[in-house]
Amino acid sequence: AAGLPYTIVNQGISGDTTTGALRRLDRALELKPQIAVIELGVNDGLRGVPVPQVKANLEKIIEAFQQNHVEVLLCGMEALPFNGWQYTIEFHRMYEALASKYDVLLVPFVMNGVLGNPDMISEDGVHPNAAGARYIAGTVWEYLEPMAKKVEEEATKRDTR
Repeated sequence: AAGLPYTIVNQGISGDTTTGALRRLDRALELKPQIAVIELGVNDGLRGVPVPQVKANLEKIIEAFQQNHVEVLLCGMEALPFNGWQYTIEFHRMYEALASKYDVLLVPFVMNGVLGNPDMISEDGVHPNAAGARYIAGTVWEYLEPMAKKVEEEATKRDTR
């Protein structure tokens, strides 16, 4: 839509969990992506999936992309305290720990500036509306654009050798 020279393939499914994404990971890898934006975990949090299980699934996903030489951008999510504050705290810390362990860029909380803003949230009070989606896209692009330029520069260097 922005006329950029990139092909973007959305592999996300509404309501998906890290377990579901892990099952479909081979399909994503078959596309031979150069960058993967991982925005997963919030539905696990809503279902009370134990944080160590969510983390293990995300580790497998990140590792698979990295083993296939795919740059990873991890988008942090938050779990509401439905499962207690300890769960919420562990969930929050999980993204920072993953970003550090795998040396990947982290969007700290992808819904920052959207959640709680009535102009950017749909009537359900949780999901972004069109304005919220545009805002999130802008937030993610701040992290993604330098990654895309780096990947493009590296490809150009390989092609000129």
